[in-house]
Amino acid sequence: MSENSDSKRGKSEAMEWVKSILAAIAIALIIKTFVFNTTYVLGNSMYPTLHEKDRLFAIKVPLYFHGPERGDVIVLEAPDSPGKDYIKRVVGISGDKIQIEEGRVYVNEELIDENYLEGDKYTHTYQENIWIVPEGDVFVLGDNRAEGASKDSRYFGTISLDKVKGVTEFRYYPIDDRFGRIE
Repeated sequence: MSENSDSKRGKSEAMEWVKSILAAIAIALIIKTFVFNTTYVLGNSMYPTLHEKDRLFAIKVPLYFHGPERGDVIVLEAPDSPGKDYIKRVVGISGDKIQIEEGRVYVNEELIDENYLEGDKYTHTYQENIWIVPEGDVFVLGDNRAEGASKDSRYFGTISLDKVKGVTEFRYYPIDDRFGRIE
């Protein structure tokens, strides 16, 4: 075998490696852009459901077929902090009337069961206490309802569906008794 054919084979093999690496990067970018992403929790606005430094998968696929549903925990672009994301729970969807009276949350005039809340279940309001969710929007709340604990729809109003980045359904870190599906 000649030195020239060994050189060509080496270049061909190197080119195959480069192609494989580029294909893997392209697939990873497609998955991250269209299928799911990871995120982590900063702060305590979703306590007790989520804790500081929890790491979550944010699934994007459901958003292509329908908007998030009541009760879903979502990742959204923070309307008051460009470049920042919030994690909140969907309480109201398009057309819903949300009302907070005496610390209790009503959707379409029915008291909702918020079994994910702990301790003092009093939901504070800032200025308004009644919202109608426009078409193409959702109303979100943090699970920590202590006064000032969560910037959510009580503070900045409803959220356009195009600001929703994914539905968080699974906590993958820390690996402890809270590992797994988010309720």
